[in-house]
Amino acid sequence: MWEQFKQWDRNLFVFFNGLGIESYDSFWIFITQIENWIPFYIFLFVLYFIVFHWKRAVFTSLFLIAAFLTTYGFTNLVKNGLERLRPNNNPELIDVIRVLQEPADYSFFSGHASSSMVVATFVVFSLKDKYQWIYLVFIWPLLFMLSRLYVGVHYPSDLLVGATVGMSFAFIFYELYKKTGKRFI
Repeated sequence: MWEQFKQWDRNLFVFFNGLGIESYDSFWIFITQIENWIPFYIFLFVLYFIVFHWKRAVFTSLFLIAAFLTTYGFTNLVKNGLERLRPNNNPELIDVIRVLQEPADYSFFSGHASSSMVVATFVVFSLKDKYQWIYLVFIWPLLFMLSRLYVGVHYPSDLLVGATVGMSFAFIFYELYKKTGKRFI
């Protein structure tokens, strides 16, 4: 059963990765680079200061940062514990996939997926009563995750589990934020 799942995961990855078109490579490489999203991150923090009193904005920002750092740490703990090779480092796949990046660390689960999803979900939870359009923030982790397939560095299961972990930590930290915020703000 497990081998069948791994084969399905590999086949799905090869299929999605094979949909890549060379003329879009620079777009997906741009999307997958974390530093290119810095203006978007700043925008999210600025929203807190537009919507909330500065004390609550700082408090909310601190919880968002804590959620992100916890997710990041947990992701790296699991990656280094399980040591699953990335598709671009898998000798069985190297001749059949497109590789646009070559990270040497491990694959399971995706830090791009978990980190972007924890931030997006927490932001949506904390601002959904103020802005109906805030759900559009979920476009960011979706693009981020798709880019990881496109550049050849993550299997679909890496992304699915990463997104689930990110959403779970966002829910936990948002519940802590609500309970703690009642006392301090």
